[in-house]
Amino acid sequence: MTAEITLPYTAITYTVEERIATVTLNRPEARNGYTLAMAHELEHAFTAADADPAVQVVVFTSTGKDFSVGADLSGGGFDVTMTDPAANWQEPAGRCSKTIYAMNKPVIAALRGVSVGGGLTITLSCDFRLASTDSRFSFPFSRRGIFPEGASVWYLPRLVGMTRASDWMLTGRLFGAAEALDAGLVTSVHEPDAVLDAAYALARDIITHTSEVSTAVIKQMLNRLSGIDSPIPVHALDSRLIAGTPTHADAVEGVMSFLEKRPPHFPMTVPADLPQWLPWIETDPTP
Repeated sequence: MTAEITLPYTAITYTVEERIATVTLNRPEARNGYTLAMAHELEHAFTAADADPAVQVVVFTSTGKDFSVGADLSGGGFDVTMTDPAANWQEPAGRCSKTIYAMNKPVIAALRGVSVGGGLTITLSCDFRLASTDSRFSFPFSRRGIFPEGASVWYLPRLVGMTRASDWMLTGRLFGAAEALDAGLVTSVHEPDAVLDAAYALARDIITHTSEVSTAVIKQMLNRLSGIDSPIPVHALDSRLIAGTPTHADAVEGVMSFLEKRPPHFPMTVPADLPQWLPWIETDPTP
């Protein structure tokens, strides 16, 4: 059964079915041009999906032939309306990318057609990016006399290396799916009508075979620990996690399902059963 969220979204849609939340850019008449309203709604939807125990994986997609052409310039320029005091204002693409980065649940982007500028940087923090053979990508900031956003100068070199990031960022040129796959920007490439099905197949595989808690912790370990200067703090965290496995219900089930040669049925859920001592988990300071 599909459940529609109660918030009346105008620029996206949000559904949940069979433990998969689908977040869809829904401005096909504008080729899913990115707006402040879209930024608000994406931040809300991804936060809601992460907090919902009925959701295990998120698929991020779009209506129409293009994922997103980036900032909607139909008004003649960039909308940087500061609804909050200037000191607290955050650029719109980064609001989406940092929300995905902080999520415990895997996010799979299904991209087809054009994904450029903010329409691409909002996907760089996703855990998977599946492209179609008709996908075209660009970071066109230098060609518009503006600057990168979505924290893309942090994400992109981590994904593809500094040489390729410099090429794409400094020239702003358009490139296709084959180049993106070769560089590691995307996970896989599919026919345009098959890319969304491939994203759902990947989501179902994760749901069927992996522990929610393990996946959430591994995702955040990769995001937060892979770039630090020393392996010693990572080993310390590993040690504490592994020391708890004898009484960790998912670990017990993982071993038993392996020995009994059956699919696992992991009992623990996210976010309720995450180890609260993990350094990136904010706890309520009140008594």
